[in-house]
Amino acid sequence: MTNNHKRFNTSAIHDGYDPSDLLGSLTAPLFQTSTFTFETAEEGERRFAGEEDGYMYSRLGNPTVTVLEEKMAALEKGERGLAFASGMAAVSAILVALTKANDHILCSAGLYGCTFGLVSMMKEKYNIDHDFSMMETKDEVRGLIRPETACIYVETPINPTMKLIDLQMVAEVAHECGIPVVVDNTFASPYLQRPLELGCDVVIHSATKYIGGHGDVIAGVAVGKKDFLDHVQMTTQKDMGGIMSPLDAWLLIRGLKTLPIRVDRHCDNAEKIYAKLNKHPKVSRVLYPDDSDHPDYHIRQKQMKRGGGLISFEVKGTKKDAQKMLNNLGFIKIAVSLGDAETLIQHPATMTHSVVPEASRQQMGVNDQLIRLSVGLEEWEDIWGDLEQALDQL
Repeated sequence: MTNNHKRFNTSAIHDGYDPSDLLGSLTAPLFQTSTFTFETAEEGERRFAGEEDGYMYSRLGNPTVTVLEEKMAALEKGERGLAFASGMAAVSAILVALTKANDHILCSAGLYGCTFGLVSMMKEKYNIDHDFSMMETKDEVRGLIRPETACIYVETPINPTMKLIDLQMVAEVAHECGIPVVVDNTFASPYLQRPLELGCDVVIHSATKYIGGHGDVIAGVAVGKKDFLDHVQMTTQKDMGGIMSPLDAWLLIRGLKTLPIRVDRHCDNAEKIYAKLNKHPKVSRVLYPDDSDHPDYHIRQKQMKRGGGLISFEVKGTKKDAQKMLNNLGFIKIAVSLGDAETLIQHPATMTHSVVPEASRQQMGVNDQLIRLSVGLEEWEDIWGDLEQALDQL
C-alpha cells in the first residue's frame, strides 16, 4: 500500500520510516549527534556542493528529524516538511524567505501575539508593511493586495477568537495575483484541516501543541513545495539557525502516532464543555467553531473535520472577574499552551496577546473578559465540574 492510499490514522503511525532501513528497529532511532563523518574528503566536498545526498551536520539535516519531516509532509499532503526549533522559528523563517525590504504582507485580522510582534518588527526594521483583513469576501481580499504584496498569512481558527477563514476562497484570489498563501494550522492539526488540499502553499504548525501533545517539547514544522522548502532550509533556516534537535523530533514522532485518537477525544470533550458553558449564567458569550450559530459554521463544515479542542468564552464582569475565575480553578492549570493531555486555561489580553496594543486587541475581539480554554483528555465531567465551581464563585 503506497503512502497516497493510507488512511490518516495509518499514515500517522507508519509514514516516514521503514524499520528495514535501520536494523529492524520498530521505533525510529534517535540520532543524537551534532555532526557526521565522511569516508573521504571528496565525499564531503560532494555533499557540501549538493552533488550527493547524505548528512553533514545536524543543523543542515539529521536522520531523526528527517523522519518527522517526511511524516508531517505525508499527513499534510505536501511535497516536503521542514522542522524548526519552535513555531515562531518556522513562522519567521518562512516570512523572511518570502519577503524583502519594502514588501507587504496581508494578514488575517487576528494573529498570535508573537506573530503580531514579528510582523511589527519587520515593519519597523525592514519597512515590510502589513495589513489586517477579515478576509470574508474575494473583493475584500483583492482590495488589500498591492503590487508589493509578497504573501498572504492566515490563521484559522484564529487565536483566540476562533474566527474561521475560507482558505479555498483566499487561495483562489491569491493565485490570481501570483501570491503564495501561508497558513498557521496549529489549532486544527492536519487531522482536522489540510490547507494544502484547499489550494494554499505553505502550512505552519507550532508542533509544541497538538503534534507533540504531551507538553514536553518546543518545536515548529512547515510543509509545502519541495523546491521552496529546500530553499528555506539552505538559507533562512541554515543561516538563522532555528533548527530542531533530534530529541525533540523523536518526541514528536512518538506524539504523532496518537494524534488522531487524541484529537478526537479533545473534540468529544470540547463539544460537551461548549454546551455547558453556553448555558451558564456567568458566561456572556462562547466562541466555538462547531456551534451551529457560529457565524463561520459553514466554513467549519467546508474545511474542518470537527470543531477542535479550543473554546474561548467571555465572563460577565471585568478583567478582575476573569482573573478571579482562573484563580478559583482546582486541577485545571493556568498556562499559555494548548493541545496537551491536561486542560489548560489562560487570559489572552494579559498573556498570549499582551504584546498587542490595546486598540489592536479590541479590534481583534480580544477583550478583558475573554478566556481561552484548551480542553484536555480528562473525563469531561471532571473538567466541567472544575469550570462550574469556578464560575459559580463570581
